[in-house]
Amino acid sequence: METKCIACELKNNSYPGRGIIIGTSECGKYAVIGYFIMGRSVNSRNRVFVEQEGGIRTEAFDPAKLSDPSLVIYAPVRVLGDTTVVTNGDQTDTVYDFLKEGKTFEDALRTRCYEPDEPNYTPRISGVVVRNNGTFDYKLSILKSSEGNPNFHERQFFEYMAQPGIGHFIHTYKCDGNPRIPSFEGEPERITIKGNIDEFTDTLWTNLNEDNKVSLFTRFINLETGETETRIINKNQ
Repeated sequence: METKCIACELKNNSYPGRGIIIGTSECGKYAVIGYFIMGRSVNSRNRVFVEQEGGIRTEAFDPAKLSDPSLVIYAPVRVLGDTTVVTNGDQTDTVYDFLKEGKTFEDALRTRCYEPDEPNYTPRISGVVVRNNGTFDYKLSILKSSEGNPNFHERQFFEYMAQPGIGHFIHTYKCDGNPRIPSFEGEPERITIKGNIDEFTDTLWTNLNEDNKVSLFTRFINLETGETETRIINKNQ
């Protein structure tokens, strides 16, 4: 698989929707996580990321403009011991609860499907990072309708070993569209990860479409100590 430039992938796609990036820093010392949200509607754009214990949650920037919280207010990132869960919806809680019971990432997501937002049936994308003895493994998943047909579900899972300077990028939409936005297709994109957390964060935020970007979360996890560095950027300040 071709290794792509994440800056180029973002710059050349005006609407990937919500996206998850997981990989390893160039030096090999850190697990790297990125999660961003974009929006076209007032309801989707009216959000900010706020830190909470172990992770983050979304909140309405202006509560008076919040028309439907069901698919826009959730906890994208939660932490259970040496495991970090990141998703684009309330399936974060489903995965967290299953892992806490000793069940698996896959077990949790087999109980869920795409979002009920006809006609897009937006995919649910999810990732999990498990730190272990100075290294880590990670998984990504996408739950989507079959070519826009809500009567058929597709649940796809991908598993990776840490490789310095390499990550994988999955997003909800292939590109912008009207009236239906096409879902992401194929395997997560293999991308390069460069720089420290501030450089990585700047690369993502700078190259997300200016009109549609809403919020960005990044985290570097020290593989030896488990210590974390986090950055949050909200377009609504």
